[in-house]
Amino acid sequence: MRPVIGTPFTNRQKLVYLVLNSFIMKKIRIKDFLASKKTRLDDIPTEIDLGVKDNEVEWNMIQVREKLGELQNTMYAHGKYAVLVCLQGIDTAGKDSMIREIFKDFNTTGIKTYSFKKPTEWERKHDYLWRHFIALPKRGTFGIFNRTHYENVIVSRVHPQILLNEFLPHINDVNDIDEAFWDQRYRQINDFERYLHENGIIIFKFFLHLSKEEQRKRLLRRLYKRHKNWKFSSSDIAEREKWVEYRKYYNLAIQRTHK
Repeated sequence: MRPVIGTPFTNRQKLVYLVLNSFIMKKIRIKDFLASKKTRLDDIPTEIDLGVKDNEVEWNMIQVREKLGELQNTMYAHGKYAVLVCLQGIDTAGKDSMIREIFKDFNTTGIKTYSFKKPTEWERKHDYLWRHFIALPKRGTFGIFNRTHYENVIVSRVHPQILLNEFLPHINDVNDIDEAFWDQRYRQINDFERYLHENGIIIFKFFLHLSKEEQRKRLLRRLYKRHKNWKFSSSDIAEREKWVEYRKYYNLAIQRTHK
């Protein structure tokens, strides 16, 4: 299951692939955005010239939305597969906007979005994948993870002290967290996704690639535009100072879980 940056393709997923591919313009080749163990975010552009006007993009988007809505109805009637869309990206990457624009034409009973925030006390009493398990889509429906299980190998690597709240055996101090621990966690995530795939959940994983300069503009927009003020948090600035660390661990997570 390779993300677009990663999306998975198997014979069972060709129909969904064709629907998504209808939006791709002449200059875009999906395979150029598939993740691999050699992926380096620094080598991938954050802006692409589609070679078309904005109104053409909007028209294509409308067509895609309609096809996805029709596909969801067919899936619901078939009742054997579910689709899980995983969206990951740094603050202001546009996850909320993407969800709002792409899935407008879905029947609300056929789709559910989960935005994973800081784990609650109840969630911390379980293993780190538990809250993602219970949020999985049922057969015939789409599920969207706005932020995903990858937070556990990205945010937790930038802020390893978070792991102390998981009450893990043999982890009593951040010094107890070594590379073997992270290797294990990458393996567990791959096993989790393999388990889902083998049980009829079709997984699409997307990393929304943003430049540091574009993030700066978007953070300022949250300040300058009153209707966006509610999105701004002082923590956004603090996290932005760790840009290099986040990029490093996003890149590593993509490389280690691209399959």
